[in-house]
Amino acid sequence: MSDTEEITQDEQNQIVTLISKDGFQFQLPKEVALVSGTLKSMLSTSFKESATNRIILHDMEAVLIEKVVEYCFYNWKYEGQVDVPDFDVPTEMALELLVVSDFLEV
Repeated sequence: MSDTEEITQDEQNQIVTLISKDGFQFQLPKEVALVSGTLKSMLSTSFKESATNRIILHDMEAVLIEKVVEYCFYNWKYEGQVDVPDFDVPTEMALELLVVSDFLEV
C-alpha cells in the first residue's frame, strides 16, 4: 500500500463496524451510525466500543443489520428534507425489524 493509499488513524476512527451474530461485518461512516441513539451512546461513552469503533450485536442477524444500516443512510441522507421517498420494508421482516429498530433507537 502506498503512502497515498494508507488510511490515517483519524479516517479509521470515522468508520464504525457493526458485527452480526452470524459474523457478518458492516462498515459505515460514524456520522451515519450516530443516527441510532443506542449506537451513539455506545460510541460516545467509556464503553470499549468507543475506543475500537467495533460493535458486536449478539442478538441480531445480518439481514436485519443490513436493513438498519440502509435505513441509517436513508435517514442521514434525507434529514431535514420535506419531500422524502418511501423507505421500503419487506413485509416478512417487518416485525423483527420493529424490535431491532426499537432497541437501536432508529
